[in-house]
Amino acid sequence: MTVELPKGRAPSIRDVARLAGVSHQTVSRVLNDHPSIRDTTRARVLQVMEELQYRPNRAARALSKGRSRTIGVLSASSAQYGPASSIAAIQNAARDAGYYVNTANLASSDRESIEAALDHLMRQSVEGIVVIAPQVRVFDALEELSIDVPYVTLQSTGRLNDHALSVDQIAGARLATRHLIDLGHRSIYHLAGPQDWIEAEARMRGFLDEMGAMDVPTTAPILGDWTADFGYHAGRELLRVRDFTAVFSSNDQMALGLIHAVREAGLDVPRDVSIVGFDDIPEAAHFWPPLTTVRQDFAELGRRCIALLLSNLGGDSAGYPGTIMPELIVRGSTAPPSF
Repeated sequence: MTVELPKGRAPSIRDVARLAGVSHQTVSRVLNDHPSIRDTTRARVLQVMEELQYRPNRAARALSKGRSRTIGVLSASSAQYGPASSIAAIQNAARDAGYYVNTANLASSDRESIEAALDHLMRQSVEGIVVIAPQVRVFDALEELSIDVPYVTLQSTGRLNDHALSVDQIAGARLATRHLIDLGHRSIYHLAGPQDWIEAEARMRGFLDEMGAMDVPTTAPILGDWTADFGYHAGRELLRVRDFTAVFSSNDQMALGLIHAVREAGLDVPRDVSIVGFDDIPEAAHFWPPLTTVRQDFAELGRRCIALLLSNLGGDSAGYPGTIMPELIVRGSTAPPSF
């Protein structure tokens, strides 16, 4: 079949109907999977839609069905690996469930920006919202706002437990710290993330809890900014005294900077300094040496997030368990101390 339309005009539902030899109501029933449509008619309509490269207007379909099949994502830091991976996982899981995703990135974490982002999502007729807000101050603002659709948060502050689904950051930090202690390290530093990040606070707490439980002396954690540059400069400063044999870094990028500083000083990882990261970014297996780190299962997080949100949309409050356990991935950056 040769299909020609006026130049510059997108195909419409009436174009599909005319070329398929059916009414536009029949095309609409095909789009909505109506059971009354015969298989031969459905096949003919779908063939014309494919040849025309017709894409149905989602907004119009939402009005006719009362459903947008759209989920909103409110993201406060999509540039970082964790939030970016969470968004990708949510998009994949939503697509598998037949939903679209509309993401609103916060320009800042003040109340006005949050209200504007939520307003943008609500104008898209989203059926539910996923909140990816690593900073505590975003949750402070959310608690003051009224969100009239089901929502799930991917960080747990202890204040919104009925909405929270997250990776157990404290357990992950304890795994990393216990690994170093089991290797025989007793002089261990923690390079933490920014003070206002929920994950950074949880990982620091996990480190301190495990050190305390194993009766290992602790020093004050060093507050970083997630970047490899900070890890490098912090490593250079720490090596001026060199009163440690291991470092637990709150993310893999800072761990990369630490490795750079250690090797630049003529020392070896892990013979002189053992280093553990967190996140298991794709490049972590290719650091030199390959990085021991804590892996978060973002794909599973996305699946559970969408499943929980859809169960809430269906009126089922049971949903999925709210916590996902991370996994320690042991590679070449850790070893027993050499002394």
